[in-house]
Amino acid sequence: MKPDLPSTANTADAGDDGRLFAPSSPRIKGPILDLLKARLGDSGRFLEIASGTGENIVHYAVSMPGWRFQPTDVDPERIASISAWIAHEGVENVAAPAPLDAAVEGWGKTVEVDAIHIGNLFHLISEPQSRAILQECSNALAPNGKLIIYGPFTRAGELTSEGDQRFHESLSAHNPEIGYKDDFEMLDWISETGLEPAEVIEMPANNLCLLAVKSY
Repeated sequence: MKPDLPSTANTADAGDDGRLFAPSSPRIKGPILDLLKARLGDSGRFLEIASGTGENIVHYAVSMPGWRFQPTDVDPERIASISAWIAHEGVENVAAPAPLDAAVEGWGKTVEVDAIHIGNLFHLISEPQSRAILQECSNALAPNGKLIIYGPFTRAGELTSEGDQRFHESLSAHNPEIGYKDDFEMLDWISETGLEPAEVIEMPANNLCLLAVKSY
């Protein structure tokens, strides 16, 4: 189900060739790529949940040629943008985007991948949706597979910047079920799926990366 979000969230500018451009992409795709290259091996199967405009995943694919990338999204407009970005960049290691509501039970037992990336999603969805996605990701990961989550979180229940405070309040005012998730709670939810939290990494713009491993 496509999330119901305020105008402050999930914005993108349209190009003239079907591609969408997210304002945050130029700031975050470089640091996330550096992290992926440092934490993942030279090859494998990579699934991205909520790929959005698609500009980030094609950026990763260019620099990680040994990996096979599968973008997904719930929004048909974003699916079209991902396809346009794949065509524009001419990348051959990115599959056609797949429609996926990752909170729906069952998909995680139909695929097996070595890495899953989820960026800037959990503050836009509810706790039940978040926990359902984490469980399906655990089901989908191969042994020693890695889950990489990027985004804004409260830190031990506290919002740590004025910008985060404003954004969280705008989200929760629009829909009380969404807003920033707590870093400690997220780690607990991850553990409950059978994954092992491995690292909490500080990222630019006051964001975090939570990394977990399937150790069985």
